[in-house]
Amino acid sequence: MGVKVIPRAAAVYICCALLAAGACTLPALRPGAATPWGTVALLAALYALCELPARCRILGRSLGGSVPMGTGSFFPVLLASALLLPPAAAALTAVPGSLLARVEEPPAGPRRAWRAAATALAVWAAAQAAGALGSGTALGHGPAAPDFPYALLPAGAAALAFCLALTALDGGIRATADGLPAGAAWRGLLGRALAPHAVHGLAGLMMAVLWRSSYGPAAALFVLLPMYISCWVFAQYHRERAAHQATIRALVQAVDIKDRYTRGHSERVGHASVLIARELGMAEDRLDVVRFAGILHDVGKLGVPTRVLRKDGPLTPEERRVIELHPEYGHEMVRGIGFLGEARSAILHHHERMDGSGYPYGLHGEQIPEFARMVAVADAFDAMTSTRSYSRARPVPTAVAELERCAGSHFDPRMVAALVRALDRHGWQTGVTADETTAAGPPGGRVPPPREESVRTEDPPVRTEAPAARAAENPAARAAENSDVRTEAPDVRTEDPDVRTEHPDVRTKDPEPRPEDSDVRPKERA
Repeated sequence: MGVKVIPRAAAVYICCALLAAGACTLPALRPGAATPWGTVALLAALYALCELPARCRILGRSLGGSVPMGTGSFFPVLLASALLLPPAAAALTAVPGSLLARVEEPPAGPRRAWRAAATALAVWAAAQAAGALGSGTALGHGPAAPDFPYALLPAGAAALAFCLALTALDGGIRATADGLPAGAAWRGLLGRALAPHAVHGLAGLMMAVLWRSSYGPAAALFVLLPMYISCWVFAQYHRERAAHQATIRALVQAVDIKDRYTRGHSERVGHASVLIARELGMAEDRLDVVRFAGILHDVGKLGVPTRVLRKDGPLTPEERRVIELHPEYGHEMVRGIGFLGEARSAILHHHERMDGSGYPYGLHGEQIPEFARMVAVADAFDAMTSTRSYSRARPVPTAVAELERCAGSHFDPRMVAALVRALDRHGWQTGVTADETTAAGPPGGRVPPPREESVRTEDPPVRTEAPAARAAENPAARAAENSDVRTEAPDVRTEDPDVRTEHPDVRTKDPEPRPEDSDVRPKERA
């Protein structure tokens, strides 16, 4: 629920959840109900006490700024209450702690009300599932030993019901508050929550057994110590992950500031690389590294002089050689960043080609690291489909056709096919890269019209068809050659001089440069 103003649909949804939670807890409040208020008060206070450090700044500073994650860190207390109490009474134990838990974004009131209602409903569902399987007798009482392994069954059912209820409710609030489609609102929620809730169910069972034992409720508190330590470790992990993300953002912002023509390009390449990886069935723990590889593929531009990156005239051979060093510069910059892992090799080799004609080392085929082959396809695709101050975006089908034409010679066919499948499934949001680009184009009308014959990419080698042949087939092809007055980034204007000089007969027949050709690099024109 990442909105500051609650939409009307979300407000109605929250009100319905509150009414449902009230109806679930009402039986415990009726006169004459045999509610064990002592146990309810102890468990409710215990859960509230566990959630308090995440909200209290003084306690947070005393723990070095690292406190357990707020909501969800101490669900074992709630699952223990689901095993120990009737459903209505168990639901009440969730309310105080949910109202005290930390809220990251405003408005705090509706968010706390929603959290209390959702948690109470989930605990009520867990208690219903556990009671249906006889949790009261399975846990034992006093000197009576618990019925193991049967006690695992109601505990597992309670954890599963708790997880399903929370997942269903959270998906609903995402759909109503964030306006997500039904499929997107619930996608992935259950898979991410199932394993943690299973662990919480085991801890809750341990608490409930100790609570019912001859040692009494005080013994159950010992279960919270390892839980608190595990939550602290988990919080440390999230802090480290946030630091990693901040490092990546700082590097990307530095590149964007230095080279205004690539602004936004890095994030899109990272996104496209993840789409490819998912289509190939890559493990989830590698997806972040793939994204880092795409985002940082051009970080080596920080080592290229700004005057070269922003030069308006043709580049000298020496300047070409400097720009072609940017993959090696990037690799040197990130070599000591351990969490990047395989992303470092992708940064170094994302300009290699399948036929061995790329750089910096001329690797070919399977010698090129897998991540580098992904980034190469994502890089070329975004360069073709992005609008810049000097070039309009090419249609996605045209870019896909160009990638497919160059598959095998320049790009890994498997990566190209994976991107095509991902685009069919998810679509693509094209981007505007340069700051000065507007919907109507820059002043002076220097944006060439979209063309279908020859599509430039960040890595110019995607144009392997001979210019002379294209010119023979279509008189407009040669004019289209010269209208492409830059590529995605200044460094790629000179990436492969050999590609631009293979057919000098076509280049030398061009008329005098037109005004819109003042930015043409040697890579585009011989």
